[in-house]
Amino acid sequence: MKSLSFRNRIAFYNLISTATIIFGVFVIIYSIVSLSVNRDINNDLAMEIDIHKNQVEIQKGEVRLVDEEEWGEVEHNEININPVFVQVFDKNRNSVEKSPNLKDESLRLIPNKGENDYCNTYLGDIAIRQVQTALTNKGNTVGYVVIPMSVEAPKKVLENLLYTLFTIFPIILFLLFFLTRYIAGRSIKPALNIINTTSRITNNNFNERIVLPRNKDELYVLSKSINDLLDRIEDAIEREKQFTSDASHELRTPLAVIKGTLEVLIRKPREIQHYEEKIKYCVTEVDRLNNLVDQLLLLARFENQKKIVKAENILLDEVVLQSLQRYSSRIEVKKLTIDFKFKEHFRIVSDGYLVSIIIDNLVSNAVKYSKDNGQIAIHLKMEQDTISFRISDEGIGIDAKDLSKIYEQFYRSEATEHVEIKGNGLGLSIVKKLCVLLGIGIEVKSEKDCGTTAILYFKKN
Repeated sequence: MKSLSFRNRIAFYNLISTATIIFGVFVIIYSIVSLSVNRDINNDLAMEIDIHKNQVEIQKGEVRLVDEEEWGEVEHNEININPVFVQVFDKNRNSVEKSPNLKDESLRLIPNKGENDYCNTYLGDIAIRQVQTALTNKGNTVGYVVIPMSVEAPKKVLENLLYTLFTIFPIILFLLFFLTRYIAGRSIKPALNIINTTSRITNNNFNERIVLPRNKDELYVLSKSINDLLDRIEDAIEREKQFTSDASHELRTPLAVIKGTLEVLIRKPREIQHYEEKIKYCVTEVDRLNNLVDQLLLLARFENQKKIVKAENILLDEVVLQSLQRYSSRIEVKKLTIDFKFKEHFRIVSDGYLVSIIIDNLVSNAVKYSKDNGQIAIHLKMEQDTISFRISDEGIGIDAKDLSKIYEQFYRSEATEHVEIKGNGLGLSIVKKLCVLLGIGIEVKSEKDCGTTAILYFKKN
């Protein structure tokens, strides 16, 4: 059975179930016809019994039919045309009279047979159904009468019916198997299409899609689900390729700078001050490289969903203060003014470490893109079940056409116009992924040369 194809298995199982049902129907039909025929014969025999019991009397000590002309009727003379046989027995079970159509044959009085009990037997080669009953006179049994009827015609009908049923049965099964196989083949055609399409898909050929069936059934849902899965896989592969390409480019740049600087240093002897200057520059590039690697690892960890969120009570205002402390040196260098005041604590439930990464990136961007002597405003506000965090700078801003791309990995708006501002374009990508992970709403507004505002929406619980 395991070697059969899916189409043949469907046809086979359907054949078994249908064959069982058809066989059951055939048995029921045959039983109903047989019972109906026997009931009609029984009714006729009962009527004959009643007629003959009323026509019997005792003549000279013997049981005789009253109407002697009874034997002249066709049914008692013919054997082939609706024959009715009659034989009368005395109380000692000896035959005393019988219908002419019995000729040399005699009916058998069955011992211990109850009155009005019907049985099938044979009269010579003729199939008959007979009934026998006792003849009584003044309460005493004076004899017996046996009346059978020929059932050759009904028997022939039943035999023909049985022959017809068992002849048609295998033909129906044969046709049913191939019809079911054909229908099953058409029904699973979408499944075969799925198999063929998926077998053609390779790493370099993810643009193949399954043709959706016309009927919106389970196979349609399956095909659409697989197409959606292929879309997600293709998108993930493209993002992985782009990520790998961009990451290798970003890693190669500081390495190339460090290598070039060191090559310049070893070409000829230089003053100690010059060595110190170039080494400090290399250290800065190494720090940049370490920061890039940390961010890439962080992104990879969230891409693979390996980071588990740890819920805890957090004072959001303290997280902001700690972040400002970490960037205090850079704030002093650019002589920035920080406007951050609060009169109460703002308590949320989230992952403290991940929230600090989000705040750090937003503060870093505000400091990085602010102009010297500018101002950074930070506001915390309670709104029903939400706490909003708003950070605004007066920096270079973002062009409106670039706002939709700010969450893309390695994307930096107009990076060539501001080469003095170092960055790798991963900060907001990390922020966006963490906000999705923690269920934090995020909104970024910006106007070129006027500044940028980033808003976070935290749920209290």
